[in-house]
Amino acid sequence: MELGTHFWIFLAIGIFAQLVDGALGMAFGVIGTTVLMSTGVAPAQASAMIHIAEIFTTAASGVSHYLNKNVSWTIVKRIALPGVIGGIIGATVLANIDGKTIAPFVNAYLLLVGLIILVRAARLLVPAEPSRRGMPVIGFAGGALDAIGGGGWGPLVTSTLIGTGHVPRYVIGSVNLTEFFVTVATSATFILHLGWAELSPVIPLILGGLIAAPFAGFAARLAPTRALMTVVGLLVIGLALRSLLRYFGML
Repeated sequence: MELGTHFWIFLAIGIFAQLVDGALGMAFGVIGTTVLMSTGVAPAQASAMIHIAEIFTTAASGVSHYLNKNVSWTIVKRIALPGVIGGIIGATVLANIDGKTIAPFVNAYLLLVGLIILVRAARLLVPAEPSRRGMPVIGFAGGALDAIGGGGWGPLVTSTLIGTGHVPRYVIGSVNLTEFFVTVATSATFILHLGWAELSPVIPLILGGLIAAPFAGFAARLAPTRALMTVVGLLVIGLALRSLLRYFGML
């Protein structure tokens, strides 16, 4: 994949994905990975590029959420270490599996994530009392699936914590901040296994994400959550389904 040919497309993807991620606490990885794989990038390379880009975007987004007082340190402490461990394991697994073999499974996973986002958009009901049970397990599963699927930390962790009664604003801010640590560990694991040579298209994704990231905290306050989740869900489902149909020779 030539960097020059796709620079502006990847820049736009980075901007759009980070604006949505900042508002919802999810979707940078899901959108970015789904689009990259739909252009023919192998699963491990797609996930690696997204996670390297997210080192910068999650740092900027996390600071934005911190300055806007959207962070709960209780949530951060319970999900950070399990998320890091899950990310390292997931990246190791993905980097050692043939891309063509795992591609349909990753696309099926992304399709499922898209459906989960749509379901969450349709059921924005929150229990009266928040629960802290199972947070480490949620963090570990989010980190592992995020690395393997190139996205999923936000859709799994954010939506689950909101669904168990935590205030959306603090969940979104805390999950965004924690994602920085998970992303650093996951990216380092990918680079260790894959090297840097195949990951140069990450540059415009980083630039696009950095352009949008400072607005993350502000977007979280004003964004129409249900409408954004619906759009993201439909986009991810459409692209993942397209890739699956292409894989099976139906397109």
